[in-house]
Amino acid sequence: MIHETFDIKNSGSQDYAALHLYLLEDSKEIKIHTRPMILVCPGGGYHFTSDREAEIVALQFAAMGYHAAVLRYSVAPAVFPAAILEVAKSVILIREHAEEWHVDPDKITVLGFSAGGHLAASYSLFWHQDWMAEKMGVEKETLRPNAMILSYPVITSGKYAHNGSFMNLLGEEYETRKEEFSLENCVTENAPRAFIWHTYEDQAVPIQNSLFLVNALVEHKIPVEYHIFQKGGHGLSLANRLTGNVGHGPAGAASAWIGLVHQWIENWLAEE
Repeated sequence: MIHETFDIKNSGSQDYAALHLYLLEDSKEIKIHTRPMILVCPGGGYHFTSDREAEIVALQFAAMGYHAAVLRYSVAPAVFPAAILEVAKSVILIREHAEEWHVDPDKITVLGFSAGGHLAASYSLFWHQDWMAEKMGVEKETLRPNAMILSYPVITSGKYAHNGSFMNLLGEEYETRKEEFSLENCVTENAPRAFIWHTYEDQAVPIQNSLFLVNALVEHKIPVEYHIFQKGGHGLSLANRLTGNVGHGPAGAASAWIGLVHQWIENWLAEE
């Protein structure tokens, strides 16, 4: 495995903003020479980026035979659009090096947990807007994400909002701009296919967040796979003892998500 770290900062970034790559080395013994890339955005309420939703998750995807990366994006006091432009820069970097890194440039997936799910979904819904291409100095197609994977994501800024995430994201503009970032209202035909999972018992980010987005994706005829697990609170990550918050009890049933998303990706690859 090749592990490299890249500076991913923009003018609004914090000093720590970086992209950590986990690349599988190419081998003459293996017939597969290009692989999907899974870009992981950990959660943390736009206040920090969780270690439990970072490297250990990326390595799960590496074990599946995919390349992976973890974006340690800028959080408060950094505000929008610092983090989303770091996602954009990451996607540009991956596409620019696709041949060198043996990445399939048409199989770049953005994955996010909780507030990282809001970031991944925001990027997946905003990537085609003129302002982003202008700020990054590229053609819009260079920014296109090919899929999104959302784990218990922050989506709505309405009744079921995780208000702290929106306050950290928007800072002084929270009251005037929060409705712009209620993502169930931002879905267009440019949204990529999606895999989304949540738990019924999540009290921090209520399940309505996912339900609203799923409904919007269906209305726009965007392919989506959605899983609801009854047991388990917020921030489950892999939903097992490896990520330090769930053992082998009922909440551990949510650990099935990683196998389900693996099959979802394989089904996607099989389409071609």
